[in-house]
Amino acid sequence: MENGFWQRQNAGKPLFAELAWSRPENRQLAGKLLVVGGNLHGFAAPAEAYAEAVRAGIGTARVLLPDAVQKIIGPVLENGEFAPSTPSGSLSRKALGDVLAAANWADGVLLAGDFGRNSETAVLIEKVLADFSGQLTLTKDAADYATSAPAAMLHRPNTLLVISLSQLQRLGVAAKFARPATFSMDLLHTVEWLHDFTTQFAPHIIVKHLDQIFVAANGRVSTTNLPDENNQPIWRARTAAHASVWWLQQPRKSFEALTASIIA
Repeated sequence: MENGFWQRQNAGKPLFAELAWSRPENRQLAGKLLVVGGNLHGFAAPAEAYAEAVRAGIGTARVLLPDAVQKIIGPVLENGEFAPSTPSGSLSRKALGDVLAAANWADGVLLAGDFGRNSETAVLIEKVLADFSGQLTLTKDAADYATSAPAAMLHRPNTLLVISLSQLQRLGVAAKFARPATFSMDLLHTVEWLHDFTTQFAPHIIVKHLDQIFVAANGRVSTTNLPDENNQPIWRARTAAHASVWWLQQPRKSFEALTASIIA
């Protein structure tokens, strides 16, 4: 059974191949992405997201990390910048000004994860959701913060969640959505769930389930069979980076751009 809002894609046959031809060739016109994340005990997610954004064709990318890691990283991370951290080494709420200033420079912001568990960081992410109006992507534990207290996010335009199915479950519960998302959902029921959810709520969603990547935006849903090399546990940082780049380069075609990014 097919629905008018559901489109299928595979690696050998992209749904929106024309988008690849309309992407900026000049790096100066290819957009600016701010990647935020990391804590004293881990910063692999923002580092990976930065590398993948460059691979995806971003014009310029910057990375904002807590200043607790500055001595560890030093000048090794290209375009790395630092903002106030908590005593435990996570970004503190005092970093809000730095995040917003850098976000205003960018065409899109990716909260890439490895933020660590900290109440000040939770306040920071909530304030970013409320005070920044541009394109914002959240993944890994950044999405945990947003899905556990989703009031600032559920009706926020220009928002993308790249999440696991367990995070999708928590999002549905926190949003008091009519029916739960479950691991037992088959392909059709997952498509219908995402259609209904993104018709009711603003955020776009990318989620992996049943060896498929689902993209849902404004009630439209695409599914993409995962090639074996992309079907791995660390998929979220890569997927979020590519999605952020393609989306900021095609801001008026969010569903098409996000879908195209999956196999780019």
